Amino acid sequence: MQQQNEESLELVRAAALRGVHQAQVLYGQMLLDGKLIERNPAAALHWFERAAQGGNLMAVNMVGRCFDQGWGVARSSYMAEQWFRKAAERGLDWGMYNLATLLTLGEDGIREDKLAALYWFRKAADLGHAKSMNILGGFYEDGWVVHRDRAIARDHYRRAAIGGDFRGQFNYARFLLQEGDLLGALHWLRQIPGTATPAFMAKMKAFLATFSHGEIKDFALSLSESQQS
Repeated sequence: MQQQNEESLELVRAAALRGVHQAQVLYGQMLLDGKLIERNPAAALHWFERAAQGGNLMAVNMVGRCFDQGWGVARSSYMAEQWFRKAAERGLDWGMYNLATLLTLGEDGIREDKLAALYWFRKAADLGHAKSMNILGGFYEDGWVVHRDRAIARDHYRRAAIGGDFRGQFNYARFLLQEGDLLGALHWLRQIPGTATPAFMAKMKAFLATFSHGEIKDFALSLSESQQS
């Protein structure tokens, strides 16, 4: 397996050096992840920038992510917005999502603009972006710049869940629990551990602890036992 990984890494690196933009993005992500190669965010940014110069939209988005998170460069929400907007305006769903997220939060010198954020989340969702569908559900559930509408929120959460977003799966399960559909809720709750972050899993366990129903309690207990094993 190790030899296979090393060969894969070398193939990607060689293609990146030859100017294959998709390989440059992949190699940059490898340098960012630090799993098959020593983590080097500055080098990752270098490869994202090279691919972005060649017109690769995911690379444009990833340069934005580097500025947004301070990976290999000083953190700058202003610069992140510029790169995300470039990717979004050229039709990349992830660029739309990241731009909309910045506009929703309105932090670090970025003016909060939930109406513009709603526009970009909708465009991304129309392209099948599951995380954007989930955020749209939140807009309608909480009444952010739209009339509160639980039916529309529920539908967005359902679509996000089907699309594989763990937050969408959780939110759709919440609605199903409120409707008394325990089996349906458990179906979606069981999908979440495969992709969710540890912080989100802790949040979900705290939420499930408020339920007294046997099957829900058993599921919450199984989550705790799996973490201890």
